[in-house]
Amino acid sequence: MNFDYTEEQNALRDTLTRFIAKDYPFEARRALAKTAEGFSRDHWSQFAELGLLALPFPDACEGLNGNAVDNLVVMEAFGRGLVLEPYFATVILAGHLLRDFASDEQKRALLPKIGSGERMLALGHYEADARYELARIATTVTPQGSGFRLSGQKAVVLSGGCADQFLISARSAGGSSDAQGLSLFLVDRHTPGLKLSSYSTQDGGRAAELVLDQVEVGAQSLVGSLGEALPAIERALDYGIAALCAESVGIMGALNEATLEYLKTRKQFGQAIGRFQVLQHRLVDMFIATEQARSMALLAAVKADALDPAERRRTLSAAKAYVGQQARLVGQQAVQLHGGMGVVDELNVAHYFKRLTTINLTLGDIDHHLGVYSDSLLAA
Repeated sequence: MNFDYTEEQNALRDTLTRFIAKDYPFEARRALAKTAEGFSRDHWSQFAELGLLALPFPDACEGLNGNAVDNLVVMEAFGRGLVLEPYFATVILAGHLLRDFASDEQKRALLPKIGSGERMLALGHYEADARYELARIATTVTPQGSGFRLSGQKAVVLSGGCADQFLISARSAGGSSDAQGLSLFLVDRHTPGLKLSSYSTQDGGRAAELVLDQVEVGAQSLVGSLGEALPAIERALDYGIAALCAESVGIMGALNEATLEYLKTRKQFGQAIGRFQVLQHRLVDMFIATEQARSMALLAAVKADALDPAERRRTLSAAKAYVGQQARLVGQQAVQLHGGMGVVDELNVAHYFKRLTTINLTLGDIDHHLGVYSDSLLAA
């Protein structure tokens, strides 16, 4: 198997590396996190100009036909820069879900607007008492005239505060945990009855809580087929897991570089602490963990496009659990090797560590995915 990037992927990586170095320094990122929206609209426009927002979409929708490995290149670079723009929520989650499940008419109407930067979307699927059970949805949908009426609540909607529209999952049939009977609806943020509460997360990002109080939508708001949305949601979240693994690898690489530089410059007993062998060994462990995580992230990206859902879910869960374990090791070592400075807000190491911790909890933590992997082995 050839693990080398294509010429186009290398060019994309170089472009993003230059962008992060020039336009996304750490202090600028800290300032963005404190603004009202928590990101830069100018950066979002630049992403559109670079083609990043149209990367995974088909030609027919003015896209670039990118795959999950292309997303890996983008997300690894975004991890190094701790990028705050809602790329993950809009393009990775909502974009892939629309690409794979929406009608042709809906794709032609929505995907070009995402690709041009005109439209931001967020996926409202998880609920407060569902943990990571994707089928456990209590939000209900009932027929209302020629359309539908939605009632329920959605928790931790990533980048929900800036979304123009939401993809909302709701139960149209079956029990509260049945795989069948889940439907997906496109809901405008200004629809009467939709209440949104946005807040900052520990890693400097944003999320939102949604309350749907008898929200009425038209028949055209139904995305895909009624009652058959769960497989598409699972696949979109698998793309999300692969993207988070790639972002983790980017962060781990940045932590290794920052820690190495610190060990070279911090002096104790008249010499750089990087000359102490015990600290060298710990840094080597960090580099090994990062390279192992990188191989799993690449495997996750390759398998994210697999059509067999059981194979895809098994591999993605293995990758999420393993990368999470290695990320915890690298993050903790980086903080410890920086001493007390490792946890101060003025140092990027603390922010990288917070982001790794948040990634571990997003779309399933280590324990959850170890359980999924174990269950898949027993089933096989």
